[in-house]
Amino acid sequence: MARFGGLLATDLRDVTSDPAALESTGWWAVVADFEGGLRCARFADVRPAPAPAPDPGRWRGPAPEAWTSSLDRDAYVAGVRRIREHIAAGEVYQANLCRVLSAPLPDPAAADVDALTALLARGNPGAYAGTVRLPAHGVEVATASPELYLRRTGTTVESGPIKGTARTADELLEKDFAENVMIVDLVRNDLGRVCATGSVTVPALCAVEPYPGMVHLVSTVRGEMAEEHRGREWAELFAATFPPGSVTGAPKASALQIIESLETAPRGPYCGGVGWVDADRGTGELAVGIRTFWIDRAAAGGPVLRFGAGAGITWGSDPEGEWAETELKAARLLAIASGTHQPLGGRTEGRIR
Repeated sequence: MARFGGLLATDLRDVTSDPAALESTGWWAVVADFEGGLRCARFADVRPAPAPAPDPGRWRGPAPEAWTSSLDRDAYVAGVRRIREHIAAGEVYQANLCRVLSAPLPDPAAADVDALTALLARGNPGAYAGTVRLPAHGVEVATASPELYLRRTGTTVESGPIKGTARTADELLEKDFAENVMIVDLVRNDLGRVCATGSVTVPALCAVEPYPGMVHLVSTVRGEMAEEHRGREWAELFAATFPPGSVTGAPKASALQIIESLETAPRGPYCGGVGWVDADRGTGELAVGIRTFWIDRAAAGGPVLRFGAGAGITWGSDPEGEWAETELKAARLLAIASGTHQPLGGRTEGRIR
């Protein structure tokens, strides 16, 4: 099943890794891993359905103390310093450094990511929240993503990169605005590969938007698909823009090399693309897979729940501050998944171990 934008999709008919299928017929759920794996699932029954009310009995999350990180504090801080060395050498302007948090599931057979999505909708609502549950195909994702990767309406395409994070608007730094502008330039370049010359615009630059527990800087980049790419829009868009610029860096090729050298765990659907495509209407909406949980049932030692957190590193980055940003992004979400979040007040949500 899949759930996005007030729609519930059931009656699975097809699963493919070919993006050309998104130009055929039907309604598709899409999960694209950061490493390039793609799952497109076509459903026959798609109907309006509100998100289910949270039912504590349907989700048993990991113990709060069970979470571990692919990069501990020392390794992450060292990675930030290494990226600053690459910047000083002129190899990159910005790179996103991420870590994957994992915890064993106490009752894997009963773990339902759609029940987790219901909890996220109450405790950390996201504009692009949703579920994709395809256990036979190794895909079980619950997202509360606030970030638009790609929206397509006919020949118009749009991206909404987020760069710049703080607890309040007053705490945003000059570095945050510079980082956002860098990524907007990258996204403009990516969309320019498939959009008509002169059609790529930036309707909004560095807008401050509030989210649960933090604020972000959000920009909007829009363009019109060039005539020569029509009829295969989604395949061309993936080829031109994936992985999303806001979770890689600039220049993207150099940033990806640095990411590969410093990160110790695959990102999977985190920092990939998650969403839906209506091939009949020529529309679709894919989120950047941030604020995203996924179940890995093939993990050594048994099924685990995973979650990613990261930060964009620039020359102006403070290594300890970037670690703190990843903690800020993760703390509320992990508390929800572990059942310790108290949305109406109470004790402070814990820091990540």
